[in-house]
Amino acid sequence: MTVYVRSLETAVPKTKLIQSEARDVFAAQPGLSRLGSRLVNTCFDGAAIETRFTAVQELTNASRSENPQFYDQQTGLLLNPSTKVRNDIFAREATKLFVEASRAALQAAPELDLLDITHLVTVSCTGFFNPGPDYKVVRELGLNPAVQRYHLGFMGCYAAFPALRAAKLFCEADPNAVVLVVCAELCSLHVRTSNDPDTIMGSALFADGAAAAVVTARPGAEETALLRLDHFETVLTPVGEDSMAWNIGDHGFEMVLGNYVPHIINDHIVGALQPLLAREPELSALPYTAIPHWAIHPGGRSILDKVQSRLGLSDRQLVPARDILRNYGNMSSATVLFVLKHILEQPLEDGHAGDERICSMAFGPGLTVETGLFTKLRQAAAGTQRRQGDSAAEDDVMVHQIQAAAEAPVA
Repeated sequence: MTVYVRSLETAVPKTKLIQSEARDVFAAQPGLSRLGSRLVNTCFDGAAIETRFTAVQELTNASRSENPQFYDQQTGLLLNPSTKVRNDIFAREATKLFVEASRAALQAAPELDLLDITHLVTVSCTGFFNPGPDYKVVRELGLNPAVQRYHLGFMGCYAAFPALRAAKLFCEADPNAVVLVVCAELCSLHVRTSNDPDTIMGSALFADGAAAAVVTARPGAEETALLRLDHFETVLTPVGEDSMAWNIGDHGFEMVLGNYVPHIINDHIVGALQPLLAREPELSALPYTAIPHWAIHPGGRSILDKVQSRLGLSDRQLVPARDILRNYGNMSSATVLFVLKHILEQPLEDGHAGDERICSMAFGPGLTVETGLFTKLRQAAAGTQRRQGDSAAEDDVMVHQIQAAAEAPVA
């Protein structure tokens, strides 16, 4: 059975961080050692990031707060709120992103009714609350209360792949299934000043964002779909368990992101790709550059550099990942979906009259490498915009349904 992504949409908070301004704030903290100060400047300047988005409004110089919790603009000090304070903000602000991204994905598939959604998979590793985001999305969008709900929590940057894989399995088991997958991460809740290199690197890289996809195998889905989900594979590298981790501390979640991670990826990426490409022997016999598109999770500039060098990919093939890193930073699980959307919005490659293959991968704690092989369908570039065949009446019905549900009281 063939399973498709019908729509893919993204959302970010309204507050934009300018990388150079954030660097200056972190570099000015009084507790930094001489080495810590050098690391701040090196990490922020070398991250290949220009802008990021955050749900913490007071992290910008334009913000004014009578009772600051993260950044006191008057003194210039970064504060260190408890994990509870950070998680309370997650419950409030992450809900907004989960709902916004989900609403956008549903509006982009106007032929589907809200009650057509049979399964919901939510993903996040940057906070916890219950009733959780799966419940909130159902209530605020007015989905069927009997929708099957699943939450993938605390998996890290690769979690979009298990979510899409689960959606594919649901659709293969039930040909009538329509699955809504939504990832939302508020990584900026856990930034702090420190002399620890991992903490500094996390503060230079991580950001907030959400992405949602509608997945289905219903008859006729291929006529409007953007992407075909072909194969998924998971590989654990033999080393790296201590090099990338995500722990809960008293003052937020603590990222372990060792500088050896790019080297581990360099050593093991070819082996990690082998099981995926072996699913289609004609592909495994070709050079990696023969696959037109590469949706790489931009965990950091050095990771992208290692992937490109080891696989011999062209600069053009890394443009989507580098663009997302530059404009949005690392949004953990949502990021690779931003990269996929970037690829889907591009016109077909020169000389290609048909569908185009996409190889995608993300890296996370373990060290875990998740890979996926997809097909960008001919109508994808047009499909990310308004489809000419969709009637305004259908659009109005869907928008009215979602708006009415959003205005209803939430239990």
